Amino acid sequence: MVSANTHKRSSSAAPFILERWSPRAFVPSDIAETELLALLEAGRWAPSAYNRQPWRFIYARRSTPEWERFLSLLVPFNRAWAEHASAVVYVASHRTIKDEKTGVPQDNPTHAFDAGAASLLIQLQAFHEGWVAHPVSGFDHEAAQRQFNVPEEYVLHAALIIGRLGEKQSLPEYLQSKEQLSDRLPLANVAFSGAWPEADAS
Repeated sequence: MVSANTHKRSSSAAPFILERWSPRAFVPSDIAETELLALLEAGRWAPSAYNRQPWRFIYARRSTPEWERFLSLLVPFNRAWAEHASAVVYVASHRTIKDEKTGVPQDNPTHAFDAGAASLLIQLQAFHEGWVAHPVSGFDHEAAQRQFNVPEEYVLHAALIIGRLGEKQSLPEYLQSKEQLSDRLPLANVAFSGAWPEADAS
């Protein structure tokens, strides 16, 4: 298990959920393809509506010919720290399905929800195996769609930056204070019994 720092969260959730976090400090090191595929295997087993499994993963590993191209699609802020990671995995999902009777494509209303579930399982598996993962949406979506030959009926959601946890001192000073477990809103702010509170406009 990866240990972030001494910050503790008070919750009844399982420790493997509470201790997972999204760092930006990585130790530049390679990851074997078998190791990376073992993490993606966890995503393969995510639940999805009607077991449609709409997610797709496009990846590149450090020290491979594709690495620079994958990094180049990230916005400069993300690239600055992601270049020290071990892998970048872009997550896409199939936004359409074929009608079982007519064969005509129609919207798949749960594709993003399902892809998010797969992404989270990858992150939890990575943490369990001693890796860390940081999901980002800051990349050139149109360029990535073209360069990865992603069909138009698929949409790219995010990139998972995966690697070994590094020292926060390796980051610029303005990022070092963010390199820690972050808290969450109280459960009462996000879980409502019966209906949305009338006074809550957020």
